[in-house]
Amino acid sequence: MAIQRFTRIYDGPGGPFEGVVAFDTSSEAPRPGVLVIPNILGQKEADNLKAEALAALGYVGFAIDVYGQGKRVTPDSPDRAIYMNALNADRELLRDRLASSLAELKTLPQVDTSRTAAIGFCFGGKCALDLARSGAALLGVVSFHGVYDRPSYPNVAPVKAKVLVCHGWEDPIAPPDATVALANELNESGADWQIHAYGHTGHAFTDLSANRVAEKMFYQPDADRRSWKAMTNFLEELFA
Repeated sequence: MAIQRFTRIYDGPGGPFEGVVAFDTSSEAPRPGVLVIPNILGQKEADNLKAEALAALGYVGFAIDVYGQGKRVTPDSPDRAIYMNALNADRELLRDRLASSLAELKTLPQVDTSRTAAIGFCFGGKCALDLARSGAALLGVVSFHGVYDRPSYPNVAPVKAKVLVCHGWEDPIAPPDATVALANELNESGADWQIHAYGHTGHAFTDLSANRVAEKMFYQPDADRRSWKAMTNFLEELFA
């Protein structure tokens, strides 16, 4: 196995955008492609590593950019939510940027365009759900410690993309009533869905740098391991 990564600059609404592609060069056969959608901070090395981990599973990982080339924040930025809030206020624009990232994934010669999916973390989990809600042409989505509020536009009916939600039960951003509301929404939309809830787990449980325990935003190794395994099983079923 020889994992290679390269930067991909691509067009979209309000672009250009800059992401990173990772795949195993030891095979020339087209393989499933999986978007990796970042959290509040935007495209960064942690997302590139997730793309590489997907490549090690036999997929093409594409760590995408929804903010725009050069638009990034750090945990120490004065307003970490500046770019996220702009997209939260315009979910149609977010939908269209996600669609352009998916379209870019499908232009890659290494990708089997009939077998694509998306995973996302925190804000990226919301994005993954929005891809399913919008009827994007992909087989499934995975939300890790996502945000569950519905967009302004109506869901397609039925939602054809299968949905896996990996959720920390003590997540202050997605409390139990929001999680139940998401389940009801997915039911009403005719989706094939599952929610895995992890006890004693808050927000950002896959983020090695998260350590705000008092705010219930912290890394939880068991939930991280279990949710990645759940995703692995989900993708294997999806692409079989």
